[in-house]
Amino acid sequence: MRRLILPLIFTATLCAAQAPVSTIAPTLVPTPPMGWNSWNHFAGKVTQKDVMDAADALVSSGMRDAGYVYVNIDDTWEGQRDATGMLRANDKFPDMKALGDAIHARGLKFGIYSSPGPRTCANFAASYGYEQKDADLYASWGVDYLKYDLCSFRTLMQAGAADHPTDPDYANQMMIDSYAKMRRALDKTGRPIVLSLCQYGVDDVWKWGASVGGNLWRTTGDIRDSYDSMAKIGFGQPGLAPYAGPGHWNDPDMLEVGNGHMTADEYRTHMSLWAILAAPLLAGNDLSKMTPETESILMNKAVIAVDQDPLGKQGDRVKQDGDLEVWSKPLSGSAVAVGVFNRSKSDASMTLKLSDVSMASASKITDLWTGKPVTAKDGQITATVPMHGVLMLRIEP
Repeated sequence: MRRLILPLIFTATLCAAQAPVSTIAPTLVPTPPMGWNSWNHFAGKVTQKDVMDAADALVSSGMRDAGYVYVNIDDTWEGQRDATGMLRANDKFPDMKALGDAIHARGLKFGIYSSPGPRTCANFAASYGYEQKDADLYASWGVDYLKYDLCSFRTLMQAGAADHPTDPDYANQMMIDSYAKMRRALDKTGRPIVLSLCQYGVDDVWKWGASVGGNLWRTTGDIRDSYDSMAKIGFGQPGLAPYAGPGHWNDPDMLEVGNGHMTADEYRTHMSLWAILAAPLLAGNDLSKMTPETESILMNKAVIAVDQDPLGKQGDRVKQDGDLEVWSKPLSGSAVAVGVFNRSKSDASMTLKLSDVSMASASKITDLWTGKPVTAKDGQITATVPMHGVLMLRIEP
C-alpha cells in the first residue's frame, strides 16, 4: 500500500523544485567549507566524547585558526522518535544541545547528518515525512551544517519509477524535490544552515544542485584511505569546474589524510588535488593522534589558500601524458595554482611549460610544499616528481 501512496505525495511537489528555492543558501559558504567529519575514522562507533575531543584538537593543533571550523557528526547519532514524532539522539550522544553549545564556545560550527529517506545508510531513523520537525530540532541544537545522504530514498525512487513507467525522469525528480523540501525546511527555521547533498553524483547533480539550495554536492561514490580510491575520485573530476563557485561547490568527498594507508607523497597529492578542485576540506582522521607530518599536510597555509582563494574558481586538468597530469586553478590577482602530478609507480622527470597554463612569463614561482622559489628556464620548469607525488606551484604573472 505504501508504494502506491508515495508517488501521489511527490506528484504534488514536482513543479515546486523548478522555482528558486532559497535566498539564504548562496551566501553561506563563499569559499569551500573546511572542518572535520567523524565517518572516515570513527564510522559507526563515534560518541559525543569523540566529537568533543575533535573540537578540542581543532583548537589546540591550530587547525581552527587555519580555517577548519565545522565539526560534523556523521551517521549513527540517531535514536528513536517520541510520540510527537520528535527524534531523540541515542545513548552515545546524551545532550546534543550542550554539545552544540560547547562546539560554538570554541569558535567552531556544528554539523549533523540525516537522509531524505526513511532510514540512514546505517539503518537509523532519517527525515522522510519529518523534514520540518527535524530542521526545527537541528536549529534548536544550534546546527550549522547538514549532510543529507540519499541512502534509503533510492528505494522510494525505484517504487516511483515502477509506478510511472512512461516517465523516465520521475524518480530523479522525486530526489530533486526531496532535497528542495529540506532546504525550504531549513530556511523556515530562520537559522542559516549549510546543506550538503550527499547523493554520489546521481543525475549530474552539479547541474541542478544549486537550484535546490545545495551548498555542496558529492560528485562521486565514497572515498577510501587508499591511493587507488583517492586517485580515481580526484583525477575523475575534469569538466566539472563550470558548476562550482561561491556558495555552491563540487564535493569529491572527505579527506583521508592521516588515516595511515597512504604515503606522505600520496597524502600531499590528495591535499593538492582537493585544493586545486576548490573542494571542501573536511578532515577525516583522529585529530587527537596526529603526527607532525599529518599536521604539516593539513595545515599548509599556502595550499589551503589555493582552496580558499576568494575568486572562487575550481581548477581543471590542462594536460595529460599517460600517468603524468597537469592541473591548474585560476587565482585572484591573475595568479595560477598548478599541480604537476605523477600517477606512475616510479619517480618521473616532468616538464611544465608556462604556456601549458596560459602564462607567457612569470614574475614569481613558488613550490607550495617546500616554500622555496622555483625558476623557469626558457619558459619551462623541469623537476623530478616522486611516484604518486606532486609538484605544486603558485605562479604569478
